[in-house]
Amino acid sequence: MLALLLAVIAALLQQRMIVDDSADKQRAEGSPLRLWHEMPNGLRSLLWSDILIRFCERIPDAFVVIWATRYVLHPISELTFGWLSAIENMAAVLVYIPVAYMSDRFGKKPFVLITFGFFTCFPLALLHAHSFAPLVAVFVLRGLKEFGEPTRKALIMDLAPEGRKAAMFGLYYLIRDVLVAFAAFGGALLWRISPELNLKVAFAFGIVGTLLFAWKGRDCVVSGVIE
Repeated sequence: MLALLLAVIAALLQQRMIVDDSADKQRAEGSPLRLWHEMPNGLRSLLWSDILIRFCERIPDAFVVIWATRYVLHPISELTFGWLSAIENMAAVLVYIPVAYMSDRFGKKPFVLITFGFFTCFPLALLHAHSFAPLVAVFVLRGLKEFGEPTRKALIMDLAPEGRKAAMFGLYYLIRDVLVAFAAFGGALLWRISPELNLKVAFAFGIVGTLLFAWKGRDCVVSGVIE
């Protein structure tokens, strides 16, 4: 009930505070297929990399609490896991503002790449964490996966063509989230075979996604200047 109340308050504040852009209305494109053909190669590369990284995240996601409270050598309590989740969120909050500032100065791709690296390292680090102290470090690492998330969202908007930015943002998340939904099913099947296999496969998806973005990913180029 508290979560529902906060969501309602957030929605009301958003509608009150958001900038009215009604004067800038343009012709909207309703066909996802047509929008896909308009999607630039740089944005497609980011999308495919992001999908692989989200497979890395979602394959073990539902099972992290089970791993920490049942499978490690020195299991923790569910209450302690709640504290670990709080530590994760505090780590995420602390990196938002400084990274946003630095990405505007030094370019977005390096920060997105570092973020993908954090996503990738989490399942491998979790695999080798078997008591409370290592788990604290692992959940700080998990919080750092938010390191370049605002930057990645800004990069989506930078790479989207003018006049189609909102539509491209929606198409990006439609494709990503529909495909990544299957990661949960795959994660469950892998967990039934072996929890260790679940974490190792997640790590492998992260490696491929990170390397793909390192190779194919683009920063935003405006008038010959990388921003």
